[in-house]
Order: sequence, then C-alpha cells, then structure tokens
Amino acid sequence: MSTPAFSTVAELLKPITWFPPMWAFACGVVASGVPMQGHWALLVLGMVLAGPLVCATSQAVNDWFDRHVDAINEPQRPIPSGRMPGRWGLYIAVAWTGLSLIVATALGPWGFGAAALGLLLAWAYSAPPVRLKVNGWWGNLACGLCYEGLAWATGAAVMAGGSMPSGRSLALAGLYSLGAHGIMTLNDFKAVDGDRRMGVGSLPVRLGVQNAARVASWVMAIPQVCVVLLLVQWGLADRAMWVAGLLALQVLMMDRFTDAPTERALWYSGFGVPLFVSGMMVSAFALRSAALPT
Repeated sequence: MSTPAFSTVAELLKPITWFPPMWAFACGVVASGVPMQGHWALLVLGMVLAGPLVCATSQAVNDWFDRHVDAINEPQRPIPSGRMPGRWGLYIAVAWTGLSLIVATALGPWGFGAAALGLLLAWAYSAPPVRLKVNGWWGNLACGLCYEGLAWATGAAVMAGGSMPSGRSLALAGLYSLGAHGIMTLNDFKAVDGDRRMGVGSLPVRLGVQNAARVASWVMAIPQVCVVLLLVQWGLADRAMWVAGLLALQVLMMDRFTDAPTERALWYSGFGVPLFVSGMMVSAFALRSAALPT
C-alpha cells in the first residue's frame, strides 16, 4: 500500500482548526492568576496538546468516519479524493490518539484526564455506534465543550498545580462552551446536501437553514450577555464594557449573516468569531486582575 504525502497528512489534521482550543487553554492559563515565571513550558506543552494533538486527532477521526459524506460535500478532501490511500486515515487517528495520551501524562492528572475526556468525545462525536454528530444539538455541544470549556479549565488547573479552578473561571468556561455550540453550527451550512442524504441531523438539516442561523446567533449571543452580567456582578464593570462592545459588533454582523446563512456562514466565521474569542481573553484577564493583590 502506498503511503500518503506529508502535505496530505497535514491537510487531514487541519492546522487551521487548532487555534480555538489552544486559545481557550491560554485563556485558562491567564484566568488562573498564576504568574507565568517558571511556567512557560507548561503553557507551550498544554497548547501543543490542545491543538496539534487532541484537536488534530478529532479532525482525523471525523474525516475517516465522514468519508462517505465528504465524497458528496467535499470530494477534494484527502480521503475521498484518494490522496489518503487505504485505511491510512484510521491509522493516523489511532496513532495520534495514543501520542496525545502519552504527551498528556506530562501535565499531571488534570491534564491527562482532560485529554482522555476530549479524545473520548472526539471518537464519540464521529464514530458509530454513538456518532453524536447525527444530532446537531448533542454533537455541537460536545465540540463546544472540548474546544472551549475543557481546554480553558485544563489551562487553569494545570497552572494551579492540579487544583480545581475557581468557580468564576469554571462559570466563564461553561458559558463560552455554550456559545461555541453556535460557532460549530456555522460549519454545517456548507454541508447541508450531503448531511441530509447521509442522515446527519445537523441543525440546518433539522431546523432549516434560516432557523438554524437564528438559533446559532442566539446561542452565541446569550452566553456572552451572561458573561457581561457576571463581570459586572464581580465588580469588573470596565472589562464587562469591553465584552459588551465586542458582542454589539457581533450582533450587527449576525443580522447580516441571518439574511443569507449559506452564503455568509464562512464570512461570519472569519470576522465574527474572532470577536467572540477576543471576549474570552478579555474575560480571562478580568479574572486575572481580580486575583492580583491590590
């Protein structure tokens, strides 16, 4: 059997998707309030685990079990195009799972446990018999939890020496996980035809394109409103104003996105989502400032 080119393997692992969990891990590190001196290695190792390892594994797993759907929606992808021959896609998914678990041992019990849970959800999302992605509600929730909340909580816990993150940090991690549910829906608009034919119940398939766009927008916006209210309650009104401003810009863009969801989902991903994740970091720094001695 021929072996795939390095460029094809890199395409399978989708480096462009690594940013969200790496960013969320960094947010958790910031929110922990622990000084970075002497902890840079943990930050780098955690971001490598979150992105190039665990997230990349999820991409390989998803592409292998979605190869028949991709043959309809995106036949140019590595597996349906034949550039990833035989069962190489599955072999890479299994190998990256093992490598991720090995690296995770260097981050202690919290890091290993979080990586194991993230990998379990990655396989459950794509692989039968569970295949969470056939239900857009559950599948997107699993992705949002892995990409944002789990990575944030892990960063906070690792920096704190394995201690449980603060309740405030966990609250923000949970809210941004819920918001990420809507972000995951943005990826589904391009695949409606193949998803419908192959029985994948994404929200655009279940609700219709227009309704799914409205739901995604509300799901992204409401958790951010909750973040603003919490920051105000915690005496961090100045940072709350920044998050509110970023949300206001998103709402303006959501109005344009919902007018033509299929055509503008990629546009919103490119310009609206960066505002969402910027709010995450502003919130993380708000917690950090509150934790510093006055």
